[in-house]
Amino acid sequence: MFFFASKLLQGLTRPGDLLLYLLFAGVVLSWFLRTRRWGITLTTVAALGFAITILPAMGAWVSAPLENRFPRPRVFPRKVDGIIVLGGAIEPFTTLNADAERMTEFVRLAKLYPSARLVFSGGSSLVGADMRYTEARAARLFFEQQGLDVRRVTFEAISRNTYENVRNSKALVRPKRGETWLLVQSAVAVPRSVGLFFKAGWPVLPIPVAYKSANDDDIHLSDDLGMIDRAAHEWVGLVVYRLTGKTNAFFPSPENH
Repeated sequence: MFFFASKLLQGLTRPGDLLLYLLFAGVVLSWFLRTRRWGITLTTVAALGFAITILPAMGAWVSAPLENRFPRPRVFPRKVDGIIVLGGAIEPFTTLNADAERMTEFVRLAKLYPSARLVFSGGSSLVGADMRYTEARAARLFFEQQGLDVRRVTFEAISRNTYENVRNSKALVRPKRGETWLLVQSAVAVPRSVGLFFKAGWPVLPIPVAYKSANDDDIHLSDDLGMIDRAAHEWVGLVVYRLTGKTNAFFPSPENH
């Protein structure tokens, strides 16, 4: 039920999509005399919203607190028992997206710690998707292309969201108390992900990658809107996961974990 509700409401957590819906509704209502005032109002609200999103560094302003919440370790542990990376960086047919650094960092760390257990968790986020084409299957092909021995990797292929990533992976690999596990995750998603891991009783050391806010001066409007949408998704996710008892804090930090 949580999964289906999150998918139905997902569009409302993306400011860019929501403003586009308002703009479309405003244009339609403006064509009719009885609703013209409502149409003008909605169109104006949408225009003001888009004007705010294109302010300089707006994408960085909403993303930076998330990305900087858990600093990247300056010194890595000498001994690592396991490394886990969550889905979201690879599409079917082995196409990497803007979070590709998750995958490349996972391969680098896997080679750096040859005795560590390796886990990739990712099924499909689509309702009714063909489970033959999961992220786990695409990840297997990518790892093979990068020269990583896939026999070392445990593939969890049924998760549809981050909460299920954590729950299903823990049940699959059964991490032991006192073990050191690294979590490779996009920096913007680290607070929400770490909160889920710790609530599940699986302490992890986050390895943030794929930082976006530091490069805000070099991106275009569409990229900035994408950053804002992604950050809004994370902020809303933090609140929802806390209210539903899936995390212990609204904004997890190194101090409270």
